[in-house]
Amino acid sequence: MLNRVVLIGRLTREPELRYSPSGVAVTNFTLAVERKFKNAQGEKETDFIPCVAFKQLAELVANYLSKGKLASVDGRIQVRTYNDKDGQKRWVTEIVVEDVHFLSPKDASSSGASNSSSSLGHEVNLDDDIPF
Repeated sequence: MLNRVVLIGRLTREPELRYSPSGVAVTNFTLAVERKFKNAQGEKETDFIPCVAFKQLAELVANYLSKGKLASVDGRIQVRTYNDKDGQKRWVTEIVVEDVHFLSPKDASSSGASNSSSSLGHEVNLDDDIPF
């Protein structure tokens, strides 16, 4: 069986980095991905896809991607459930990110790691050392 997703889009907000009780880094972010076709009004529609990255990749995403940056993610679809504070069962569908490409050019006019990105199209794997 195969569960594989590749998306290219822009981050809709700053990535949210947190750590689990056991110390594992977790970053949540949303990608805005345009559809190829136009609707009846002649406009392209956009899907907002929730993504989650873990461990070293979570820290890289949080440190080197920011709102509006273009990125490609490679991962798998995950559907999970949880009970909210009112005891209601909630379903979450998200992409578990396994690889990321930072596609926005490096912004020379800004400072700080949160506005930086790696070279165009550089792939980051969970098993790799930090490439920069």
